[in-house]
Amino acid sequence: MTNNLDTLATALYATTDDLLKERPDLAPWRPAVGIAPQITDAELVTLAMMQALLGFTSEARWLRHARAHLRHLFPYLPQQPGYNKRLRKAAELLRRVNRILATSTSVWSDSVWIVDSTPVECGRSRETVKRSDLAGWAQYGYCASHSRFFWGLRLHLICTLQGLPVVFALTGAKADERETLLDLLAAEPHLVAARPGQTLIGDKNYFGRDFEHELTQQGIQLLRPTRKGERQRPGGSLFKPLRQVIESINETFKGQLDLEQHRGRTPRGVIARVMQRILALTTVIWHNDRTGQATLRSLTSCDH
Repeated sequence: MTNNLDTLATALYATTDDLLKERPDLAPWRPAVGIAPQITDAELVTLAMMQALLGFTSEARWLRHARAHLRHLFPYLPQQPGYNKRLRKAAELLRRVNRILATSTSVWSDSVWIVDSTPVECGRSRETVKRSDLAGWAQYGYCASHSRFFWGLRLHLICTLQGLPVVFALTGAKADERETLLDLLAAEPHLVAARPGQTLIGDKNYFGRDFEHELTQQGIQLLRPTRKGERQRPGGSLFKPLRQVIESINETFKGQLDLEQHRGRTPRGVIARVMQRILALTTVIWHNDRTGQATLRSLTSCDH
């Protein structure tokens, strides 16, 4: 464990602890009468973030590592069943903390957004598909970048050019990217209302006259590559380097944060594990922003 990671963990813990003292209603519900948990919600959030950041996809292996190396940060560590149960219940808290961190960065007000979706595979064998608790939400879909079909979900993400997550959603693999984008914007209309003239960059899948008209009505300018048979669209020369930015963000989730090895087996489990990874990315960008370090590809500055 490096000093940089110790500092990062301490900063996240202190921020989350202060938030929960001001807003105790944000903590997961628990009975008024009963045994008080030995690990606080702020410690749990920090522990969950560090698991994703350090690349531990197995909770049992992560807790063994934490007992051996992180006792100076976490005097008490739960057993794997208790950690798993607490983590599933804390998904909404992870989301709230993520938003608090994101809005306190200097890049939150960026006038350019990028939108994309990436597969979240949930199973490969036919037997898994038939027996999984995710059946009905997870679906068969196609991943164009890898030219293969998969069974699972899609993570739809709007982020800044620096990779900071702004809004996101998990849907079935067949969900229309355009409809999901409009739903994301409709769910938080204040985000767009506070950003007149916002530019949104997407790939060729974000097309359609009605779709683009809806975005224009909200004051959003859509930039995307020209589709076959269309007139040349403005900004075409910019898409190749910007596409590399989008791919680097997806690669951060998959290559560094192991999104495809989330090991979630239930809807709540998948949501919590995806939130862990989004929080890890946001936390590093937030911390680097506070300390004056570069924000783009920011996970590299906290390597372990």
